[in-house]
Amino acid sequence: MMPGPVLDVRELFVSLRQETPIVENVSFSVEEGKTVCIVGESGSGKSIIANAVLGLLPSTQLAITGGDIRFRGDSLRGQSKTTMRDLRGKRISMIFQDPMSALNPVRKIRTQFDEVFSAHRVEPPGGRDLRMRELLDMAHLPDPRRILDSYPFELSGGQRQRIMISMAMALNPDLLIADEPTTALDVTTQAQILHLVEELQRSFATAVLFITHDFGVVAEIADDVVVLRHGRIVEQGGLGDVLKNPRNDYTRTLIGAVPEWRPRFGGLKAVPIVSARSLRKTFKGRFTALDDVAIDLAAGETLGIVGESGSGKSTFAKCLVGMEEPDAGVIAVHGTDIVPLPQFLKRRHRHCMQMVFQDPTAALNPRHTVGRTLMDVARVNGAARGAETDRALSLLDDVKLDRKFLDRFPHELSGGQRQRVCIARALAANPEVLIADEALSALDVSMQREILDLFDDLKKKRGLAILFITHDLRVAAGICDNIVVMRHGKTVAKGTPAEVMATSRHPYVDELLAAIPGQEWFPIGAHPSGYPLPDFART
Repeated sequence: MMPGPVLDVRELFVSLRQETPIVENVSFSVEEGKTVCIVGESGSGKSIIANAVLGLLPSTQLAITGGDIRFRGDSLRGQSKTTMRDLRGKRISMIFQDPMSALNPVRKIRTQFDEVFSAHRVEPPGGRDLRMRELLDMAHLPDPRRILDSYPFELSGGQRQRIMISMAMALNPDLLIADEPTTALDVTTQAQILHLVEELQRSFATAVLFITHDFGVVAEIADDVVVLRHGRIVEQGGLGDVLKNPRNDYTRTLIGAVPEWRPRFGGLKAVPIVSARSLRKTFKGRFTALDDVAIDLAAGETLGIVGESGSGKSTFAKCLVGMEEPDAGVIAVHGTDIVPLPQFLKRRHRHCMQMVFQDPTAALNPRHTVGRTLMDVARVNGAARGAETDRALSLLDDVKLDRKFLDRFPHELSGGQRQRVCIARALAANPEVLIADEALSALDVSMQREILDLFDDLKKKRGLAILFITHDLRVAAGICDNIVVMRHGKTVAKGTPAEVMATSRHPYVDELLAAIPGQEWFPIGAHPSGYPLPDFART
């Protein structure tokens, strides 16, 4: 072990075009074998700091204008591109947020591992193939030979993220930077990834800089915490100190945004708008996505569909709205089975259901303004000529967006603002049922809280029924009247949240609950005691 911290960031300033500070006076250090979590919302400057460490700031836009970054005692400021290329991957590695974007889609995994070794002119003992298989074994990936001969699109999100971690650890780096590596993963896969990072850290005594917006994740893995807001540190210290005695209101807000586990006890009993019975769907004659699934959804009810990736949640929603046709079963809308009807009649009945998708960036046309997006839907759904603008403005009011956003393009909005536009677009069709398919997974925790509050307000104001699809049982238990838990296309538990989470619950429910991070600090029914939450920190 070498004396001193592995990474030492001192009074760092990063500015936009040498003028506007984006990161201001940030200082922290990461010791060997320790994990420092930088936590904050989108736009707080977390990823900019990570990119500054790696020398990956876009030189035409962002530049380090003050302070220093020291790695193993040596300054990284002003180092040549050749020196930084030698450091990246070999001594400092990074796990990026989206493995599908970070991996080359047209190259097999074996080839991409080869590039790591070739770029640094390293030949592992025993050969590259043996080292690749060792790394995949360490990442608990099944059948390493098959994985190595696969393309990224042939693997699941969790498998792709494990491969990214394996590549990052291929040359035993001194420092591992993990930039939101679990954000888009379901809770069980997230738990596996967090455990894997800890396991590899213990094996190699690696220093870890972990970037996240979720204090549940922080509570699971951090030794020290740096809370960032608008590019400035508002609080830092050991994990216990920050969680037990947060001094800053913003820190309290982030902690308060971790969903509570207070399940509702009363399910709604009303005539359903939509019912499904014995729904089945098989792909390519082999993979069964849905097997005998049934639900009832009534006006004013929030029904949660909970499960891991691949459980059939999204396929079920797509069958309801007509994006997939079921192989068998009944989908009744106001009592009429629409499965055997011709397409034009199905569309007429399905008009009452609208979907909010997981990724708001992909769901919106980048060339259309918010106004055009909303007015087009309003026009198709009967808005009188000349009244489309008023309708669009009214929809912005409904989703609590400023009317000035009418002329903005999607890239000019934050993730939470884009998701509100997607909700407004769904409301433009005057639906009775709003289907939210993992609508929170791409958002930071405070934005998630705002969108959940918005769903609740819209349900009360419009009498909507909401089908809420999520992988997080903790969130579903807090906002849903009834829950259906799915696994491998089957329903394994259903009822009110209190019934689903009762003592005699299904073993798979135990797995989902056990996978939620930070349970030592965020137990069922309570947040950490010892401090008052500010009025604006809703929990």
